[in-house]
Parts: sequence; structure tokens; C-alpha cells
Amino acid sequence: MSLFAEDEIEAPHVPVPLRPDEAAPLAARMRPRSFEEFVGQRHIVGRDAPLRRAVEAGRLPSCLFFGAAGTGKTTLARLIARNTQAHFDEFSAITGGVADVRRIIEAARQRRKVLSPNDQKRRTVLFVDEIHRFNRSQQDAFLPHVEDGTVTLIGATTENPLAAVNTPLLSRCRMFRFEPLSNDDVVSLLQRALHEDRGLGSLGLKAEPAALLHIARCALGDARTALNSLEMAADLALDKVLSLALAESAVERRALDYDKSGDNHYDLISAYIKSLRGGDPDAALYWMARMLEGGEDPMFIARRLVIQSSEDIGNADPRALQVALSALLATEKIGLPEAAIPLAQATVYVATAPKSNASYVALHRAQDAVKNQPPASVPIHLRSTALRGSGEKLGNGQGYLYPHDFSGHFVEQEYLPEGFKESDYYEPSGEGYEASIARRLAQWHGAADEAENEE
Repeated sequence: MSLFAEDEIEAPHVPVPLRPDEAAPLAARMRPRSFEEFVGQRHIVGRDAPLRRAVEAGRLPSCLFFGAAGTGKTTLARLIARNTQAHFDEFSAITGGVADVRRIIEAARQRRKVLSPNDQKRRTVLFVDEIHRFNRSQQDAFLPHVEDGTVTLIGATTENPLAAVNTPLLSRCRMFRFEPLSNDDVVSLLQRALHEDRGLGSLGLKAEPAALLHIARCALGDARTALNSLEMAADLALDKVLSLALAESAVERRALDYDKSGDNHYDLISAYIKSLRGGDPDAALYWMARMLEGGEDPMFIARRLVIQSSEDIGNADPRALQVALSALLATEKIGLPEAAIPLAQATVYVATAPKSNASYVALHRAQDAVKNQPPASVPIHLRSTALRGSGEKLGNGQGYLYPHDFSGHFVEQEYLPEGFKESDYYEPSGEGYEASIARRLAQWHGAADEAENEE
């Protein structure tokens, strides 16, 4: 006889097994099942977009998808295969090799011999993630099989395909650029995940709008990151309310008062610009960090640096434009968080460089002259002689003085139309390299004045 009554024995806890879809991360469960559910990239999946129309017509073009992570490249590839009833093979160029490609190709070749239920040969969509990791000779392994239709290749990359994919493969594929999702796109996706049964609908959660917006801003256009953050925040919502404080805990970032489309956005970028112009690197770095922490697109800041390097520095330090353009390229290539480093370097350079708005002012003077004065003909001595006989028959180029034939490679002659030389458009400042430009112009025109006085 047992020492314990049967009802006193504690039954071992056996966890209820989850269905595969329930065990999957929220981002996987929320993959769209139709084009209507696909969020963002309307230029690719919109109702009248060429790729969508081709897929809905049953045509499967080979494609190259490029753009930041979490923007829907893998999801759209799966959706294309599903809508065309094609077999889907997913392959990573990071972990796989040419031998794996050959195995997939052979399986696709055998699959084509079997008719599908609609009496068509079964097609294969081969999705190659990080295709830029394959060198050019490895990429050549796809060519004959894309050419003969054994597979429809969809390559995904965060790099520009023009620089990362070989030319023969490029010529056989359509290229589509994926843009980061807007905050509105991400919020709509989060709301759907909260309410649908395949997402978090069974939990009965209520979310504060500020919480969802904070998650969206911090995701920086990455749907996968946003859904992962939402799932973590949901685990913290013991009272079934997803608050801003829980959202901050989930993404480990404090919500700042920043609205990329509101007044606060313009106030912060104004403070950043004025700090750059005013030569205060500390203030410029602070406002830059505030914008990034609030979810600003780093490319917006990088583009602003390029503008400032010409508008407020110009030829006082021509290297400022080079530094800003390098920061723009680096930001595009590497993304956050590391992109903040070249952005900080360029911010410090632009803030501390000698300042001149002479080129900016000269541009507006020239534009005003174009708008406010009647259009003038090009002087005869400046007209092209490229067309056969134009110099002899029309007199084009006659009277033109070739500067390299003169001392100092300069000769005084009129380059503006008659009546336009009322004042100088460009007046160099005495700052930085522009002081050298001012001296050179003074030397040229001084020599011309002397020659005129001698005559």
C-alpha cells in the first residue's frame, strides 16, 4: 500500500506543446499572406506596380532585392513563391557554398519534370540571402540555370547590386530597392500583431499609442526589430496594458520628445544647423545625438551635413564637402548604430571649419539675374564650334582668346552676356582657402587693369 493517498501525489508538470506557428517568433508569425497585408514598399507591391502585376499574371522574373534589414525582402520572396504556386528554396550565401547551389539546382530540375495540379511544370524560386557575400565566380554558378528557367533567382543584399553583383547576373535580373518603413507603416503592423490571433490577439493586450510609436521610432524602419520589441514588451505587460514605460524597457531606450513630422523635428534640426554654422561642435553633437536617439533617419542628418558644407563653408575649406559626402556614403553602407561615428566626425569637421557663404550668395545672385532679366544670347566668341562649318559660316568662336596662350594662363575677356556684368556675383571672403581665391582673382583682374591702362 502506498504511503501517500493518490490525491496527495503531485502530478509532474508537463508543458502543453505549442503548434509550430505559436512557437515561432512574432515576426515570423506575422509574415504577410497576401500583397494586401504587405506593409510598405508600395512602389514594388502596390496594385499597379510592375512586379506585382507580373506575379499576379503568373510570370516569375528573376530579381535582386536590395535595402536595409527588416524591410521585407525575404517576406516578399516567400509571397511571390506562394502566389505563383512555386516551390521555395531559401539559401544563405554566408553559410552555404556552390555545392549547396548544385544540390538545389538538381532538385529544381527534377521538380520541373513533375506536373503540378494545374498541369504546369512546377517552378522553383531560389532565394539567396546576402548574395553579395558570393564572389563573382561563385555568382556565375547561377547563370545557366537562371537562363534556362530551372530556377527563378531572387537575390537579397544590403549592398548596391551594381557594386556587389557581377554584370552577367545583373543583366538577367530586375532590381528593386527596398526603403526603410515609415513610422506609420510600422505602427500599423504593430497594431495588427496586437489584434490578430496569429499574433498576440489571444492575450487581450491594450497598447498606449505612445508606446507603439516609441517602438516604431526605435526600430528605424526595421519591421523585424519592431515586432521583436513588441513581443518583449508584451511579456512585461502583466496588467494587460502596454505602456510607454514598458516600451522603453523593451527597447532599452528612453522616449524623447521628438516627432519627425512635427514642430519638434524642425526645432531640433534648426538647432543642429545653427550650431554647425556658429562653430560649436559640442552643441552640434548634442543636437545630433538627440535626433538619433529620437529615431531620426541618419541619412537625413548626413544629407544636411552635405548641404551645410557648401552653404556655410564652401571654398573656405573645400575638404568639408568631401568629408560630408564620405559620411553620407558611410551612413548608407553601414547604418546605425555604427553610422553615428562618421556622422560625429563630419559634424565636428563642419562645425570647426572656416566659414563662408560666398558661393551660396553668388548662386542666388545668378538665379535672380536669370529670373529678372530677359534671356540673352551667348556671345559669338563663346559659342560652340563643334558642329561642322559652324565656325566659318556662323562666326562661332571668332574673337575667343585661349587663356593658356597667355601669361599666367589668364586673359581678360567677357564671359557674361551684354548687360549682365553690373556687379560681381561671387565675392570671396577672407576665410580659409577662400582668401587664396580672393588674392588670385585680384591678381588676375589687377593685371588686366594694368594692361588696359597701358593701352
